[in-house]
Amino acid sequence: MKLIYCGIDWAEKTHDVALVDDTGQLLAKRHITDDAVGYRILLDLLAEYGDTEDDPIPVAIETSRGLLVTVLRQGKRQVFAINPMAAARYRDRHAVSRKKSDPGDALVLANILRTDMVVHRPLPNDTDLARAIAVLARAQQDAIWNRQQLSNQLRSLLREYYPAALAAFEPWRNGLCRPEARELLRTAPTPARAARLTRAQLCAALKRAGRQRGIEADAERLREVFRADWAHQPPLVEDALGKQMLALLGQLDAACAAADDLAKAVEEAFPQHPDAEVILSFPGLGVQLGARVLAEIGDDRTRFADARGLKAYAGSSPVTRASGKKSSITRRWVKNDRLNHVGYLWAFAAITASPGAKAHYRRRRDDHGDWHAAAQRNLFNRMIGQLYHCIQNHELFDEQAAFPTQLAVAA
Repeated sequence: MKLIYCGIDWAEKTHDVALVDDTGQLLAKRHITDDAVGYRILLDLLAEYGDTEDDPIPVAIETSRGLLVTVLRQGKRQVFAINPMAAARYRDRHAVSRKKSDPGDALVLANILRTDMVVHRPLPNDTDLARAIAVLARAQQDAIWNRQQLSNQLRSLLREYYPAALAAFEPWRNGLCRPEARELLRTAPTPARAARLTRAQLCAALKRAGRQRGIEADAERLREVFRADWAHQPPLVEDALGKQMLALLGQLDAACAAADDLAKAVEEAFPQHPDAEVILSFPGLGVQLGARVLAEIGDDRTRFADARGLKAYAGSSPVTRASGKKSSITRRWVKNDRLNHVGYLWAFAAITASPGAKAHYRRRRDDHGDWHAAAQRNLFNRMIGQLYHCIQNHELFDEQAAFPTQLAVAA
């Protein structure tokens, strides 16, 4: 019985499909639309060439998301998301003229599975709950990044004409993202208007932002800062910059609201997952960071062969580059950037939450001479390996088992 492989060149409105057998012969090609009719044509084509529920035809495509991928992943079918850069390198094996076409790309993808399927990883078989948490956690992470980007833009603009605002909000944690700061900027978009604010108006603005304590003291401090001697832009320029600031402030308000709403959605969904208890037992992992960890590693127990695979995927383990007499050990540059970012925050929080983690970090700094980032990465590498073990065996984190040597030395 011949083995059949399918390649799909994905596009926004239409897709090209190619089927090849194990000898590389092109069996069929189709051009389908990105709708229910096109999906039905694709499934009928696969069924025509022997696709069954128990023995489905594997599919290679250059994306891991979308309705088409959802339709293909139903049942036991393996779907391989091929990196577009990898597909481009494979294309050179088939044509040195560098010609390119959508049907040709579909054929290349099908041949990737025919020749090198064992070196590519199919999409994990995560549960629907894990995939839903991944959507929310990644969206919340994107909202946080977007909020910070807008906050940086607003800070840069205020430096041009409104340094009093930056000085006034400096003592507050999260600065410009705080409701009080945004409400005061709406009330007084220019330094001239801020200087005219009375103590009563400042108190009212703080109350509108939700402040309940320390209002009088903060209002007095803000009044002194706004009425201090500051350099000013010309009045017309200052008013124009104030209008620009209000427009940017509206975007920041929306970003803050989106981040807060998505955080609440994550708090509702993540505790429902069976792995949440294990993940939250680790020091330094709260609901938001824990949800991001689950979003990136999923709950398919067969996704990683061992802890080393997960460490490489997270970018925490080093990589060796050797050629001839030269050999070097460096950090990984190809990794899951989202999980790697979570690892930095996780290790940073674990240092203060876990005595063993703190002792491990100090040992890397003092005995091995690691820089701060390298020591944190080493700690993350150790803890994500422990997380792999605990999830596989559904065990909670145990400080004594995780850091026995470090705790003994610290004692």
